[in-house]
Amino acid sequence: MFAYVLHSRPYKETSALVDFFTPDGRLRAVLRGARGRNGGLARPFTPLELELRGRGELKSVQRLESAGIALLLGGQALYSGLYLNELLMRLLPAEDPHPALHQDYSLSLAALAAGRPLEPILRAFEWRLLDELGYGFALDRDACGEPLHAEVLYRLVPDAGFERIQQLQPGCFHGRDLLALAEADWSQPGALMAAKRLMRQALAPHLGERPLVSRELFMNIKESSRD
Repeated sequence: MFAYVLHSRPYKETSALVDFFTPDGRLRAVLRGARGRNGGLARPFTPLELELRGRGELKSVQRLESAGIALLLGGQALYSGLYLNELLMRLLPAEDPHPALHQDYSLSLAALAAGRPLEPILRAFEWRLLDELGYGFALDRDACGEPLHAEVLYRLVPDAGFERIQQLQPGCFHGRDLLALAEADWSQPGALMAAKRLMRQALAPHLGERPLVSRELFMNIKESSRD
């Protein structure tokens, strides 16, 4: 099966415990000989051909081969790729098939490697992840099913949708920005910032209080670039 490595850590003397992302979901397996050829292959952002053995939740890698050229991510693109991996590790249940999300992940990595703008890639993947896991909501209608209006203010009710409000409050959204997001119109002023706030609010209940390591690394590299 086609796979990517999401996370790997040492296991016993010469093995590694690896989380793979496949069309069949997130699968955890013991990779023997991790200090040799297999360890060189089992790196993030490398397309792999994977065969597993075993019936329990913890399987063993029977065969691991390269399925293409490793995607070279550097700088902010690298931390963005690590962010996608951490989201999948934190939110995607083990052995829960999501073939469409797997394809979206592969296309997102290719877009990062091609140097395309980061923010639209990240926001689009976050949205698809929420939708695949059953946490999505309409971007052009409120929680009651009524169409959004450009001149109206809304707040997000997690896992339900948008609720109309009468005045500005922290974390609220302009209808015009939400309608732009529904059309994936990133040229609308304020759309990207609104998308970032929206995805943070939507993801927060499912991520819990433990901070994302990749997000902290990303912020650190941005701060360093300003110095």
